[in-house]
Amino acid sequence: MALDDLITRKYTNFRGVDFSKNDTNYYRSPDALNMWKTYKDSECIETRPGMTLLETFDNEIFGLFFYTINDYTHVLIHCGTKMLEWTNYPTTPKVIVELFTGLNPKQSRSFVYDNIFFFMDGINYLEYDGTTMKKVEGTIPITSYMKNPDGSTTIDSDTDTDLVYQPVNVLSNFRKNMFIGDGESTNYQLDTVELDALTISPVSATVDGVTKSENIDFTVDREKGIITFNTAPSKESEVIITFSKTTQGYKERILNCKLSCEFDNRIFFSGNPDYPNAVFHCELNDPRYVRDTAYYECGLDLANIKAIIPGNNVLWVIKEINQNSSSVYYMSPTLDSTYGKIYPSVNGSVALGCISCGINFNDDIVYFSRNGLESISSNSMYSEQILQHRSSLVDNKMIHETGYEDIKLAEYNGYLLCLVGSKMYLADSRQIYQDSAGTPQYEWFYWELPNNITFIKEYRGELYLGNATGQLFKLVGNTDNGIDIQSYWTTYKDDFGYPSYTKTTNKRGNVADLKPMENNAIKVSTIVDGVEKEKTTLSDEKGYITYRIKDKKFKDIQLKFSSNKPFGLFSATLQGFVAGYIKR
Repeated sequence: MALDDLITRKYTNFRGVDFSKNDTNYYRSPDALNMWKTYKDSECIETRPGMTLLETFDNEIFGLFFYTINDYTHVLIHCGTKMLEWTNYPTTPKVIVELFTGLNPKQSRSFVYDNIFFFMDGINYLEYDGTTMKKVEGTIPITSYMKNPDGSTTIDSDTDTDLVYQPVNVLSNFRKNMFIGDGESTNYQLDTVELDALTISPVSATVDGVTKSENIDFTVDREKGIITFNTAPSKESEVIITFSKTTQGYKERILNCKLSCEFDNRIFFSGNPDYPNAVFHCELNDPRYVRDTAYYECGLDLANIKAIIPGNNVLWVIKEINQNSSSVYYMSPTLDSTYGKIYPSVNGSVALGCISCGINFNDDIVYFSRNGLESISSNSMYSEQILQHRSSLVDNKMIHETGYEDIKLAEYNGYLLCLVGSKMYLADSRQIYQDSAGTPQYEWFYWELPNNITFIKEYRGELYLGNATGQLFKLVGNTDNGIDIQSYWTTYKDDFGYPSYTKTTNKRGNVADLKPMENNAIKVSTIVDGVEKEKTTLSDEKGYITYRIKDKKFKDIQLKFSSNKPFGLFSATLQGFVAGYIKR
């Protein structure tokens, strides 16, 4: 080809940003802001939606929760130390009811089990049935069953192991002991001693369903755990004694947890600073019952657990950076002949720890390390785990953001939204490529929001955002609450395939295909050898624009499309000629 032959470059099929400072492909941008793909027009990138203010509350918003029961959606807002209900949802939240006060002003979480809403904030464990919000009252276990009055077993069998029927519930101070009367004994020995004082909780009893009261029908020796009836219960009568015994720190095992998730029909809890490497779980189908033996230690070190993530039929436990042992563990359901279903902890082969949080993103178990977004990959859970990096295109920028260690996550419209203050990084699940080493990577987009955001929440395709001043936003509209959104897309540095030669553009023949969005303020400029130059303001009315480019003797060139109004870009064309060798 002769050097003065016309070269046409067409930039299209845009995929995302590339902040890696490597040679960017023609379909990625080394510098783009507030653009993304909605996939309504598959090849089009366009300006992100705006943030519309819904309401300003009197304190920081730490959580937004949606709970549907009886075809009615309750919208709950954790604001400061209060739980509020937005009763006129989905219209602007002007009707607010206070449900509870005394919450922890920290990021909170929830789950729904058996149509009941459960809430945790690091000091409270609450439940809400659509009418009343209250502290969770633990299920009262029957900790001994079918006993003789002296506490011995009633069954004469060498194989009898029924000395304890149900384990102690850490969420309840109460226990039940069940006896079979012999018609003679008035003293009944409980399965523990040092009961709570009468002023804290009186002991109660039933004999064949008839209620008996302390200091009326019986007396209690709390130190020895002995109940003395005024009249001996009849032979073969069923005697059930209910009493309270507080074990210091039991409830706090669960109340102080900062992590929870559902797995294998149980709720798992972790993130308790007093038990940094422990995972707890409730009993089958009962979030109000956590037995005192239902916890597992992940490693012997005290490195904090940062994420618990269900996936691939196991529960993944991701710990913070630890120099001494594995940072990744998994817990697999296992049947034990003595204890039934158990979840032994197995350490993986990954040492790189978690710096903030993790999530199951479309069956990809990912978490954030100090290096970026990592994925745990293996052929099976029993094979060696391999750590694969997923954020190479944005690491140079993302991991240096202030507050990166407190990143917030939400899945929205096929993206994993990674929020750091006012910066949003979007991993695209529909665009996955393999890097030069054959590692799957996500394509990414990058947004900047008008102020710092402290929480994000997706619900049925809509995204809600809140900040420290109590403002609640919804991602909708064409402006950030009346303020124009500045967005732009820059093509890659193009040397036309001749890095040693100078180039000159063709003034004519340059065209871009646009999405008509009633925007007459689209600016087209060039960046020539790193210097931004001429600008032309055009309209998208026709669905395309033509622009005259008059640049000479450059090494590389970029096109930049920008506007403070929404615009969409399908493709752009640039023509030019190759001239002589580059001189000093």
